Amino acid sequence: MRHEEDSASVGSVSGHSDRTRCPLAIKLDLGVHSKVYLDPMALSVSEIAKQSGVSPDAVRYYEKEGLLPPAPRSPSGYRQYDSTTAERIRFIKGAQEMGLKLVEIGELLEIQDRGACPCGHTKTLVERHLAEIDAEMNRLARLRDQLASMAEMECPATAESELWQCQAEFVRRGGDS
Repeated sequence: MRHEEDSASVGSVSGHSDRTRCPLAIKLDLGVHSKVYLDPMALSVSEIAKQSGVSPDAVRYYEKEGLLPPAPRSPSGYRQYDSTTAERIRFIKGAQEMGLKLVEIGELLEIQDRGACPCGHTKTLVERHLAEIDAEMNRLARLRDQLASMAEMECPATAESELWQCQAEFVRRGGDS
């Protein structure tokens, strides 16, 4: 049930008495059961996580690491995100899938937040990662060749040596001590 003291008149002309109301005067219920929200776009951690395809803990972690700006809090202390946060989290996820580290992603977000284009810095980061991948691929190719060579070894199982051939190869690769 609505009480008069819980209602506020909308549409009365400023500086005039209530008798000179606008013809379209509306009663706005601002009582306990009011359906008027201060921020209809505020999303909880779980809602933003679902929209972004991450866990709520990931959302909190990104905020803790500075990748997300601190979220305003509701009167009860819950984080309240706006709808742009989901896109920012998808950017973070996409950059991670491309091999960028959170520190690097933070650099790109910082550039974006200043209103600048991050493409130049992105190119630098991507080229560095390409060089790291190429070096790792070369190392793995050498390792593969060494393993293939060991796989072809025949162990004579004779008493001519203190070490079997595979054992000797591991010791040789282990270096001098």
